[in-house]
Amino acid sequence: MQAATPYWLYLLECEAGVYYAGIAIDVEQRFFQHVFGLGAKFTRARPPLRVLAAREYPSKGDALRAELALKALPRARKLAFFSAA
Repeated sequence: MQAATPYWLYLLECEAGVYYAGIAIDVEQRFFQHVFGLGAKFTRARPPLRVLAAREYPSKGDALRAELALKALPRARKLAFFSAA
């Protein structure tokens, strides 16, 4: 049985200081997709400036659940999410 592919939850800082959260197998590749307008509609309107944080999860499902939890947090607590255990 093959192990599940790990996924990453990432947080981008975009133009106008807004945050964007997403999941990917390769955060660097996904960041450049966003930069070149191949990512989400949100980042086409507000291009990303940098990756603020990223955390690895053992599966896509785990990363999606973490993304939902992150998006439910107020902006002031989003970065702290990545330093929590």
